[in-house]
Amino acid sequence: MEKKQNIFLIGFMGTGKSTIARELQKKLGCACVEMDQRIVKEQGMPIAAIFEKYGELHFRNLETELLKKIGDEDGAVVSCGGGVVLRDENIERMKRSGCVVLLTAQPETIFERVRHSKERPVLNGNMNVEYIGGLMEKRKERYEAAADITIATDNKSAAKICDEITERLQERNKEGVKEEK
Repeated sequence: MEKKQNIFLIGFMGTGKSTIARELQKKLGCACVEMDQRIVKEQGMPIAAIFEKYGELHFRNLETELLKKIGDEDGAVVSCGGGVVLRDENIERMKRSGCVVLLTAQPETIFERVRHSKERPVLNGNMNVEYIGGLMEKRKERYEAAADITIATDNKSAAKICDEITERLQERNKEGVKEEK
């Protein structure tokens, strides 16, 4: 029996990865892996506390280890942490076991979605549109290089976004595209 591909949702924080992962799970009837939540559960502490106590490098190592485990899973929708694309190893692992879907949004949209959150350690003390835009610009090339499919989420319902993703996945599967964009 052929192994089903995973769907990895990547993108900056606040682009809708968690929401869309849950919607795709319902729509496709597959497992859903929330990377950040799974790390929190396994470590027994919030991400902000992991950053504070052990640093960002430790957290990034936890992400990589979790991706190794997820690669063995079959047909899951995976909501990735915003920084998962910072390592080539992570991108290669995602591409080997599935399709990478980049969700995008404008900095103003991101700010509106995350401004009341206390669980965004990379934004602590920098919760403003300018900082968000600058950080997004720094990561943009990494996100785009990793993506097989890109979907803008600004001013769209979760159902509309999921429809776009499933249509693009079907097109991609018809074309038989495995490794190429």
